[in-house]
Amino acid sequence: MIVENAIGPNAEQIKALHKPGQNEPIYLVNLLKYKVNADYQDGRESTLSGKDAYQIYANAVNKLLPKFGGKLLFVGDVTHLRMGFVEDLWDEVAIVMYPSRQHMMEMTMSPEWLEASAHRTAGLEGQLNIETVQSSEFSNIFV
Repeated sequence: MIVENAIGPNAEQIKALHKPGQNEPIYLVNLLKYKVNADYQDGRESTLSGKDAYQIYANAVNKLLPKFGGKLLFVGDVTHLRMGFVEDLWDEVAIVMYPSRQHMMEMTMSPEWLEASAHRTAGLEGQLNIETVQSSEFSNIFV
C-alpha cells in the first residue's frame, strides 16, 4: 500500500466528487500533517507555525459547518502508531459529518470557505481525506 499525503484532490478525485454521491450523511476522516512554518502562497510574511495557520482555517470552518448541516465530531492529536507502518505519522485526526457529499461540496465552494482555505494551504504539509458512510451492519452497535 502506498500512502501519499496531498493538499488537494487530483483530477480523478475531483471528477468523482462531482458525481452524485451518497444521499446520506458522510463522515470525513482527515489525517493531517502540518508544516513546521506556515507558508502562504500569496507570499505574505508569517511567523505562524503550520498548525497555527491551519487552526485559523479550522476555526473558520467550525463556524461555517452548521450553515451546511455539518458538524465537527472529533479532533485528536496522533500520539502513537499501534499497528502497521508509515514513514511519518500524521499530527492530528479530525472527523467531520456532513448531511451528504453535496452539502460538503457546497461549503467548499462558498466564499467564506475559499477565503479561509489560504490558511489551510499555508499550514498543511499534506493530508489524507477519507469519505466514509455509516456501516449498516454495525449501525445498531454504536450510538
